[in-house]
Amino acid sequence: MGTKYLIVLCVVLNFVGCIDNKQPVKQQNDVAEAIEPQEHYEFGFKLDDFTVKRDTIRPGDSFGEILEHNRVGYPAIFNIANKAKDSFDIRKLQVGKPYTLLCSKDTTHAAKCFIYQPNKEDYVVINFKDSVVKAYTSKKPIKYVEKTAAGIINSNISQTLESQGLSQRLAHIMADEIYAWTIDFRHLQKGDRFKVLYTDKYIEDTIYAGVHEVKAAVFEHNKEPFYAFQFETDSTKGIVDYFADDAKNLRRAFLKAPVKFKRISSRYNLRRRIAAYGYKIKPHRGTDFAAAIGTPIMATANGTVSKSAYKGNNGNYVKIRHNATYSTQYLHMKKRNVKVGQFVKQGDVIGWVGMTGKTGGPHVCYRFWKNGKEVDPFKQKLPEAEPISDSLKIKYLDHIKPIKAKLDAINYKEDSQNLLIDANQITMKN
Repeated sequence: MGTKYLIVLCVVLNFVGCIDNKQPVKQQNDVAEAIEPQEHYEFGFKLDDFTVKRDTIRPGDSFGEILEHNRVGYPAIFNIANKAKDSFDIRKLQVGKPYTLLCSKDTTHAAKCFIYQPNKEDYVVINFKDSVVKAYTSKKPIKYVEKTAAGIINSNISQTLESQGLSQRLAHIMADEIYAWTIDFRHLQKGDRFKVLYTDKYIEDTIYAGVHEVKAAVFEHNKEPFYAFQFETDSTKGIVDYFADDAKNLRRAFLKAPVKFKRISSRYNLRRRIAAYGYKIKPHRGTDFAAAIGTPIMATANGTVSKSAYKGNNGNYVKIRHNATYSTQYLHMKKRNVKVGQFVKQGDVIGWVGMTGKTGGPHVCYRFWKNGKEVDPFKQKLPEAEPISDSLKIKYLDHIKPIKAKLDAINYKEDSQNLLIDANQITMKN
């Protein structure tokens, strides 16, 4: 093989190698396009103007120590803390919660702003960049995406949802909040089916924060359709309930129990005998629901808190007046979550299961008053929840017309797996 041939072959191979390595071959007519650098904003600040440091609160951390480690002197820290106290108590930093420091871009990287996030949505800003301390709380932008879904039951609703990667909260809302008094979800029939119109919540467009609410649903059980539509009946108190297509309320006035309980450890019994009291008759005028410490305790009906205190054998307890006829009481709480005079809605968390007062184990003692007398709630014919008033009924029926049409238009996915379908999405921003 001649020398000239080898030289030409090497040149060709080198050229091919350039192409394989994706090295650009510039042409005469190429025109370079200017690309604008993308600016980054978060918490209302242009992050490109700072050195950004992110971390989480660790055991032993304090606001002062965090700033001191980031080139802020103690006289300045004292001044910042003092001026920020009306907006945020710096002593309430929780271990594990994230924070962000916006620092100068010079060689000192001294902190200029402290941002604390108690949860995914809210944040606290303590800005001391310009020697004037500004402290305030704010929220990240929230987006709600309206979705529709449908499913056919093979075994249970949870598996149907799980097979599509959808939130189990949909099952919880339908089973425990909407249809708790209408359909027994433990005994669904194969072939039962449902459609649901709901909204998912997103923080800053991309962070999924779960199901926000179910606006409407229809559940076909034993070939009978049960419609449910969300409707606000009292805007001043924020009372929202679910009603059928004929405007009847789908729930009872009282929940069956104030907790998700393991078992009923002691029932209402006026002739109860206990070994600790020498087997003497000692009436038990409540129902004890055994549950783990920290289990949320819920108000079993709408009402106003009449007592919230710590007292002797009761320990931490709350009493709620529901109307002129009914009151309920919840004993032995680890911690109370409501104050006297506060209006609570059915299902609101009013405290957590504990062992305060005189008790042999973690539980909530649930007491029920009717006309000023403690009675057994399981032997009462409890009233249904209040129906929609006549003045609101026409408004309600007009309100549900387009929603019902949207539900009825959803098609079931008749495939071998009978899975949920996810229909069109409508974006709504607050």
